[in-house]
Amino acid sequence: MDIKSAQFVISNTDLEKCPKGSLPEYAFIGRSNVGKSSLINSLCHKKNLAKTSSRPGKTQLINHFLINGKWHLVDLPGYGYARVSKSQKKVFQSFITTYFEKRKQLINAFLLIDIRHEPQPIDLKFMEWLGENQIPFSIVFTKADKLKPKAQDRNIAHYKQEMLASTWEELPPIFVTSSLHRTGGEEILKYIDLLNTEYLQNTKV
Repeated sequence: MDIKSAQFVISNTDLEKCPKGSLPEYAFIGRSNVGKSSLINSLCHKKNLAKTSSRPGKTQLINHFLINGKWHLVDLPGYGYARVSKSQKKVFQSFITTYFEKRKQLINAFLLIDIRHEPQPIDLKFMEWLGENQIPFSIVFTKADKLKPKAQDRNIAHYKQEMLASTWEELPPIFVTSSLHRTGGEEILKYIDLLNTEYLQNTKV
């Protein structure tokens, strides 16, 4: 898939204000400072589509971007280490939960994980929540340029072991990316293209 146009649509915390219509959408979410904004900008070939910051937790709204006039990319607030108050975190958790549970246009969530670290309980717990609520998701490992291939494979294997050791019978799709080297993005876009095709076929039935 070639991204020919990517434009900002709306930012809000109210599900009712999200774009209407039936365009499929794909949500990107992960712990604060996981490299989400950089990945989105790399995917869309735009430097400042999603705002990057040295301060974790800057994204605090549901941000919709229209891609090629055919689908929405959704940039969701990060979780974990954001420098916000407990009350603010509860607000984030509330509208993020509502978005995932009620947004009918959502086709898939891309859960971003920093490949440099061992499996984090907060990530594993969020995966479990997505699974329990039957929300399709994929795992996107970020910052692959920070590790050598063997170390990448080791950390990915640890995540797989943790998931298979719990309640998972089948692992979700996994992508390995580097925004710096612009790798892995093409595979994600191909997957979105495939899901879009399936979505259109099902809506015609």
